[in-house]
Amino acid sequence: MTGDGRYSTESQLLEGLKAGDRDAYRLLVEKYHVKVIRTCTGFLHSGADAEDIAQEVFIEVFRSVDRFRGDASLSTWIYRIAVNKSLNFLRSSGRRKLFSFLTGHDDNYLHEINNEHASQESNPEESMIQSDHARILEQALNSLPAKQRTAFVLNKYEDLSYKEIADVMDVSIGSVESLIFRSKQNLQKKLYNFYNKNMR
Repeated sequence: MTGDGRYSTESQLLEGLKAGDRDAYRLLVEKYHVKVIRTCTGFLHSGADAEDIAQEVFIEVFRSVDRFRGDASLSTWIYRIAVNKSLNFLRSSGRRKLFSFLTGHDDNYLHEINNEHASQESNPEESMIQSDHARILEQALNSLPAKQRTAFVLNKYEDLSYKEIADVMDVSIGSVESLIFRSKQNLQKKLYNFYNKNMR
């Protein structure tokens, strides 16, 4: 871990956090801020909302670190808090959040969506297509059960391994494999049905 030599290991960092050391808190934020933002964005797809929730995540970590038992890694614990706060935000807000990612047909689809977004100002037709894609993906992804959506986001958006996701969700690796498989199946089915019905 870079930064203050006092906190070169996770256990030292935890000791600093439990002691209320501001340097330890600063190093924690530096190390995990981008990861937490990516995770929250995977659920919320709003930079402002993701930043707000990320702040809540780190506040929660700081407030509850004394109760951290160490039965999981620090990163696993932080991911759990980020996932829970993101899902709670979606439930409490009552708003549908736009998901602008999909790996159901081809990972390159992500880049195609981004390219469409970049060109939409100069191409009204592409802008319309982008809007349609966004609405379709929002409906499909928001319709997934919470566990499927969580496993999918952590794997495809945060690029966690099945083992890491299993630790975060406190389930077996086999359960993660099943959740991701079913999430892809559900997304493919929903999108296929939509395009088959509306794009002829």
